[in-house]
Amino acid sequence: MIYALLSWFPGAYDSALGRFLGRIVEPFQRWFNFARIGMVGFAPVVALIVLFLIQDGIRMIARIFGIYL
Repeated sequence: MIYALLSWFPGAYDSALGRFLGRIVEPFQRWFNFARIGMVGFAPVVALIVLFLIQDGIRMIARIFGIYL
């Protein structure tokens, strides 16, 4: 979420924090670059939704095996 919020501040991606987060976030987020409407990209939103779904899936599998996270 922090990486997505950096887009609101000019030059934030060029800061040390922006470059660090970019190395972590951009490889995963590139998978969702298809999510565009005009000039607005929804890749960060789609990526977050996918991460939440993966997290819920892992929790559900853990509960099946009796592991509570």
